[in-house]
Amino acid sequence: MGGARYARNATLTAVVARTGEPVASRVQAARGPIGRLRGLLGRDGLPLGSALLIDPCNGVHTAGMRFAIDLLFLDRAGRVVRMAHEVPPWRFIPFVRRASRVLELPAGTLVASEVEVGDVVAIDAVGTRS
Repeated sequence: MGGARYARNATLTAVVARTGEPVASRVQAARGPIGRLRGLLGRDGLPLGSALLIDPCNGVHTAGMRFAIDLLFLDRAGRVVRMAHEVPPWRFIPFVRRASRVLELPAGTLVASEVEVGDVVAIDAVGTRS
């Protein structure tokens, strides 16, 4: 059982439907079970405007990470069911009911984007939104 399928090397964006504003203009999808487990481990940071999509996923850990991140827990329709701000390294976010995927973002992104629980975040390949 897997999450949504995105073309390998596709450039993805994450846009808040309510505002039309991007949460991230460069979204990388974690590939396979190992990619989902590894997540952002081994990186020194996450550039502003970028994100990692983990799909399927409904719980996150930051064990071994070197920097804080923001998290958006999305249901199958892309609706935000939970947000976590500036989660530091070595934290565990238990399973979030109704979440089916997680968007990991640079710390501070959620405050700047004004995204709210209940908003729909569309994740699409660049050029596919109408």
